[in-house]
Amino acid sequence: MNVQTEPKRSKEELIDKLMKPDLITGSEILLRSLLLEGVDCVFGYPGGAVLYIYDAMHGFSDFNHLLTRHEQGAIHAADGYARSTGKVGVCIATSGPGATNLVTGIATAYMDSVPLVVITGNVATNFIGTDAFQEADITGITMPITKHSYLVRDVNDLPRIIHEAFHIANSGRKGPVLIDIPKDVSAHKTIFKPVSDVNIRGYNPTVQPNKLQVDKLLKAIEEAERPVIIAGGGVVYADASQELIEFVNATQIPVATTLLGLSGFPSAHELWLGMPGMHGTYTANTAIQNADLLISIGSRFDDRVTMNLNGFAPRVKTIAHIDVDPAEIGKNVKTDIPCVGDVKAVLALANQKAKPAKSAAWIAEVQANKEKFPLKYGDTETELKPQFVVEMISETTKGEAIVTTDVGQHQMWAAQFYKFKNPRSLVTSGGLGTMGFGFPSAIGAQMGNPDKLVVSINGDGGVQMCAQELAICAINNIPVKIVILNNQVLGMVRQWQEIIYDNRYSHIDLAGSPDFVKLAEAYGVKGLRATTKEEARKVWQEALDTPGPVLIDFVVPKGENVFPMVKAGDTISDMLMGDSE
Repeated sequence: MNVQTEPKRSKEELIDKLMKPDLITGSEILLRSLLLEGVDCVFGYPGGAVLYIYDAMHGFSDFNHLLTRHEQGAIHAADGYARSTGKVGVCIATSGPGATNLVTGIATAYMDSVPLVVITGNVATNFIGTDAFQEADITGITMPITKHSYLVRDVNDLPRIIHEAFHIANSGRKGPVLIDIPKDVSAHKTIFKPVSDVNIRGYNPTVQPNKLQVDKLLKAIEEAERPVIIAGGGVVYADASQELIEFVNATQIPVATTLLGLSGFPSAHELWLGMPGMHGTYTANTAIQNADLLISIGSRFDDRVTMNLNGFAPRVKTIAHIDVDPAEIGKNVKTDIPCVGDVKAVLALANQKAKPAKSAAWIAEVQANKEKFPLKYGDTETELKPQFVVEMISETTKGEAIVTTDVGQHQMWAAQFYKFKNPRSLVTSGGLGTMGFGFPSAIGAQMGNPDKLVVSINGDGGVQMCAQELAICAINNIPVKIVILNNQVLGMVRQWQEIIYDNRYSHIDLAGSPDFVKLAEAYGVKGLRATTKEEARKVWQEALDTPGPVLIDFVVPKGENVFPMVKAGDTISDMLMGDSE
């Protein structure tokens, strides 16, 4: 069958076309509205309740949709797109099981403050509440894990709802917004009236900071002798990396970056301490424990950073907290100087009058710790260590790649040994710790950054949770480099069972995993394997020289652990140092 597609237009011609007050269906309104919001790629999977929407895509060449192989792949891809670009990620799924397959991805984005607009289909309005085929109350199910949700009952409300959804998702503390569209609403016709204004009663996030609070912070800095900054994901999401560098240079305060804060401050900076917390560096944890002034910037004092709160930062005199979400300030740690506002705006204001702390001796002390207690591992010529693989990737990419990770030991090794240069170059699931996230999020990051190298670092457990997305890499020639640190075991669970549960290993053996090279080749993706350092260097260079997608299976030792490590219930002073001990 010959399909007549509309020719591509210039941006101005497209906007003129989209703005026309035509009599169109709710489905066409949705597509037009998404394009007017600047959406350049939607990730999705069709089904009965969204067939009108997918029918509207037929022949619509200006609308770019990527068909994933699972709804979870779609939402993780939208998430990776959003984190790596700063734009709102968009995904579409049908009603019932299609919508519920998105729940883990919605929760992942909600925990990490990632802006998504999640569009689901629903049964026709006259069937809602009747337990109709493929009906699920997705707005009710996701209420605790969305910033807001809409059930659209009138097609005339669609333009307003879509515009509001993008505004809510990408303002204040960012997060996912769900739009549930019944099938009959997507079919109803009305005159399209684009919406450009937003007026949401009760929603007015504080962006501009209180100047008096910023002045208090600056005064505390001038008096501090042992100040430390904990910089979190809020720095990255606010596009405030440059402001943070200026602030640090002006105040001379050492910086620890949380897992989500990595890439928000350059690893090469002389005042960077590394990552704090459970698997943080000796330098970062020791600095926090000895600080007299602690400044959290876009970080929520997560339990993996603070560990046992009763022993957290015992010598601190003043704690300041900069965050766009007032609910986070004082939630976990008593705060003396609250600065509510957009991180970029707060730092820009602070930089106007920032002066150095009395920190010269303190900086010398933390830099001495950095030299004396660097991250180490037991390197050997007889085994291929996972840390070596991450170091090799970091060196060959010069820290310029966008790195996505799954969750587990490999995630911590990537955080420890990859040296990030640029903001938005680490995409990882922090708060929810979602296995299966790493690979599909890399697809979204690559779609949003077609000219950049995207490397997805995975474990052999998590990569199998969304391995079916290899198909779309092959079909669409999405050139992600898929790294598997294959230790044939659930590594982080094994590590906990070794250290905390006295070597009682229970249900962690992944030796029955597939041959990942053959799996990749079955999908049409090039597959490579390395078991030694020499092989690792060779196959990694081959992967970099290959223009399309490549999967590389790095076979690493089963018993390797992530160090430093702080056991649950201990303070961040109680670090197990492993080979460095």
